[in-house]
Parts: sequence; C-alpha cells; structure tokens
Amino acid sequence: MNQEQSALTQSSSSESAPAPNREAAGRPSASAAAGGSSRGGLAVAISVIALVGAGVLGWYVHDMRGSVAAVREEVAQRLAAGDSAATEYRALARQQQETIAALQGKLGALEAQVAATEGQAATLETLYQQFSRTREDRVIAEAEYAVAMAAQQLQLAGNAEAALVALQGAEGRIAAQDAGQLLPLRRALARDIEMLKAAPQVDVPGIALRLEGLLERVDGLPLAFAGELAAQPSVDGDTAAAPAAAAPSPMDFIKEVAHEVWHEILALVRIERLDQPEPVLLAPAQSTYLRENLKIRLLTARLALLARDGRTFSADLAQAQSWVGRYFDKRDAKVQETLSELAALAAMPVKVEQPAPVESIAALRLLQARAGEANRNAPAVAVPPAELPAKGSAAQQPAGAAR
Repeated sequence: MNQEQSALTQSSSSESAPAPNREAAGRPSASAAAGGSSRGGLAVAISVIALVGAGVLGWYVHDMRGSVAAVREEVAQRLAAGDSAATEYRALARQQQETIAALQGKLGALEAQVAATEGQAATLETLYQQFSRTREDRVIAEAEYAVAMAAQQLQLAGNAEAALVALQGAEGRIAAQDAGQLLPLRRALARDIEMLKAAPQVDVPGIALRLEGLLERVDGLPLAFAGELAAQPSVDGDTAAAPAAAAPSPMDFIKEVAHEVWHEILALVRIERLDQPEPVLLAPAQSTYLRENLKIRLLTARLALLARDGRTFSADLAQAQSWVGRYFDKRDAKVQETLSELAALAAMPVKVEQPAPVESIAALRLLQARAGEANRNAPAVAVPPAELPAKGSAAQQPAGAAR
C-alpha cells in the first residue's frame, strides 16, 4: 500500500512538474491555486485507497470470523455427537450390566428351584420306597387303583369302555410281573374283563352322530302352515285363464254366472274337522326361535347322552318330537323321517347297568389280608386304601393293618 501511495505521488509530481516551467512567466496566484488543488486530489486519493483497504480488511476479518465460527460449530457438533455416542454406549453398557445381573438373579432362583425340586423328588422317592417295600406290593397297589377307577366308571358314569381299559391295564402289569402269588388276582381280573365284554353296551358315538344328523336337518324342515298354503288350489287363476282360450258365448256366460253363484253359496258353508287342529301360524322371527329351540333340545339330549342321564335324554327327545309334530308339516317326507328318528332315539337306553368287578375286589382283599398276616410283627406304614365300592360288604382296611 505504501508503494502504491509513493507511485501515485511520483506520478502526480511528474505530471505537475512542467506546469510551473510553462507558467513561470505567468501569474503567481495561478500557480498557488494549482498547487492547492493537487494537494487536495492527493488527499482524496489517499482517503479512497484507505477506505478500500479498510473495506477489504474488514471483509477479510469478517470472512475469517465466519470460517472460525463454522469450524467452531463443526467441532462443537462433533463433540456433541461424540458425547451422545459415549452416553449411549454408557447406557448400553449399564443396560447390559443390569441384564446380566437380572439373568444372574434368575439363574440363582432357578438353581434354588432345581435344588428344591431335587429335594422334593428325593423326599417323594423316599416316601415311595417306604410305601412300596417290594415290587409285588407296588403292582398290587396299581391293580387296586385300576380296579377302583373301573368300579367308579361303571357305577357313576356307566362307562364300560373306560372300565375295560383300566382292568386290562392292571391285568397286563400283573402279567409282566410274572409272580406266582399274583395269579389268583390275574384270574379274577380276566373273569371280570370277560364279564364286562359280554355285558350289553351303549353305542354312544353312534347315537351322538344320529343326533348330529337331526341337528343339521332342522333348518330344512317345512312348517305346517307353509304346507297348507302351498296345497290350496288356484281356482281363480284357472277360471280366469279358461275364458281367455276361446271367445265368450252366451252359454259360457251362463256357466260363469252359475259358477260364481255356486262359489258364493259354498262360501256361506264352512266344514271343519275337529279331530285335527289347525296349523299354527308363526311369524318369521317365531319360526327362527322355534328352530333354534329345537336345536337346543337336541344339544341338551346329546349332553345327557354323554352324561348317561337317561331321564333328561328321553324328556328332551320327547319335547323335540312334540314340537316337530305340532309346528311342522307332517305330510313332508323329511318331517316324517325326523319324527321316526326321534321316536327311535327316545326308545334307546343310554345307561345300562354294568356288573361290578367283584371278583377282582375279593382277590385284592385276600392278598392284602395275607400281606398283613406276613407283616404282622413288622413295623408297618399306614397307607390310605384306594376307595373300592363294595356291595353289601364292609369297608376295606389298609394293607398291613389287618390283625
């Protein structure tokens, strides 16, 4: 900048140097005025240059400040991102530590539960060894439980199939044991099994399927009043179509008048049968309720069948048969088939008296009495007996308690 000012000064001095030589012979006041104006122009040029330099310097300082601010902002953002990442990593590490601590706690609880379970298993094993001192005693206890379950199924539910399964399982376990002292019990079980097989059985699945078929058939049964309306002849339609076939004649007109008079006379007389009631007229909603109630009756009958409740089964089927005969068209083949099916199902017994496994119970008691005699002088552990139904006999005593 100083070089520029000196160059400007030299140029201005070189340009203004010939002026005094040319005007030396001139007026002294003109030279003084020219010298003052040249000094003023130089000052203005210097001022302009100074302003331009100050502007450039200010712009440079402003640009530098903006760059520094941008760098500072970027550094601050990166520091903030690093801080957030560090915070996230610390939170993740803390969460992992908490998860590890929770897993360690759960593992400790599981180990405690396993230890408690092992202790309980050991206790149960000890009790089982105490209550079942020999292998034969264990087989006898299992047979006793199976016979008790069979007797309960026969007396309470009438389920011969479940009783047969229980007795056959007990007989199979005794056969696998192959002990001579258990042969009487095995023979008694075999006789009771044969007796149950020979007893009459109730075809519960077959009856349930027949009831299911009736349930599916209910929605397609026609109502009685709908059948009456469909059976009425369309007399007016026939009489109206006949005259259109041929041109009217005087004789046809006389016949038509006589026909109308005859119908008017017939309208004055009404003939009804008192032995057959009129079909009940039902609204659409009532028809829907009727069909749903009929389905409910059939479902209740199926539940009674599964519960071996013969009285409820017969009552529900009788009510369903009454509704079908009263509200539905008995001239229809589907209705007739439904009525016959309901009558056949109502006549079927759903509970048959089954024989109790008396011989197996007697053989079990004999074995328990012998075991009590053998262990009379030995310390015995009181075992609650299985609940066996006895017809006309005293209650069973625990094994080892008979004296």
